[in-house]
Amino acid sequence: MRLNSKRNRLSLIISGIVIVAMVFVSVANAITRNTFADESGTSGVLAEPHFITIHDQGKKLTIKTTAVSVGEALERAGVEVLDTDIIEPGKTTLINFDNYHINIYRSRPVTIIDGKTKKNIMTASFDPKSIAESAGISVYDGDEIKLVKSTDFIETGISTTYKITRNGGQTATVETSIAYTEETREDSSLSQGETKLIQPGEEGRKVAKYSVNFVDGVEVSRELVSEETVKEPVPRITAVGSKKSVPPEWDTCANWARQAGVSENDLYSALTLIYHESGCRVNATNASSGAYGIPQALPGNKMATIASDWETNPITQIKWMANYVTGRYGGWSQAMNYWWEHHWY
Repeated sequence: MRLNSKRNRLSLIISGIVIVAMVFVSVANAITRNTFADESGTSGVLAEPHFITIHDQGKKLTIKTTAVSVGEALERAGVEVLDTDIIEPGKTTLINFDNYHINIYRSRPVTIIDGKTKKNIMTASFDPKSIAESAGISVYDGDEIKLVKSTDFIETGISTTYKITRNGGQTATVETSIAYTEETREDSSLSQGETKLIQPGEEGRKVAKYSVNFVDGVEVSRELVSEETVKEPVPRITAVGSKKSVPPEWDTCANWARQAGVSENDLYSALTLIYHESGCRVNATNASSGAYGIPQALPGNKMATIASDWETNPITQIKWMANYVTGRYGGWSQAMNYWWEHHWY
């Protein structure tokens, strides 16, 4: 019976090796293509394709893709991953900047020996304590976990083997991650729909220490003794475009505004205010007040401070208007906000 049991385990181990090898070959085939363009469509947020480099077991693959997330990029590249592999950044992370890098850490078979208990798992971690805990084995302060050489290939196969030596610890220290938050900031230098990564997120870490209660050598409960944040999480900050495109029918006025020194960031706000006031007509005149020109200056001859052709030159008029909104409101967008509340500026 013992021999048959060993044969069954050997068969399972060999089958596992074959599966792992097949995945490796599939991945290797994808990774050995150094570069390719992915032209698949997407309904995501990216308007333009980005270059992404995938690092996997010493090989790298660079693709040009419109994939929105890390997981989508890997799928399009034909790179297969197991649930036990570690992918950094995570598969759900959005890709919103160029020259993006994805790291894949492949899992491998590991055996944990704890007294008479043996646990076999697939893991990409190399931290013995984390490996034991992921196998469902509690590790207490003072316990030793050492890498050992297995003498039974049928029992452990090609697994890396760790052995736990218990030293009677009565406390347990547990380190856990703190998720980072997502923040967005409007950026008027980017068009609506465009995004740009300002700061990548980083997970924080906290350490908790517990007093462990045992009955007949079996843990029955834990009591929290202390908890400390050893690293604060760093938020992931993404700039979101807020600049609106100028309608084609505004092109002539937009060119005048550019010549008058209006920046591209301010152009939409400036033109919106101009069209509300005068329709961008050089000779626009308010019949009741006498306000004149593109900026509806009152009186119109105020604009002579810019140039003597103030009555007929749209660039002169917009230059005067720019000085006015900057001096009174601090800029075009502030003046436009005031107009929305009062319908005059």
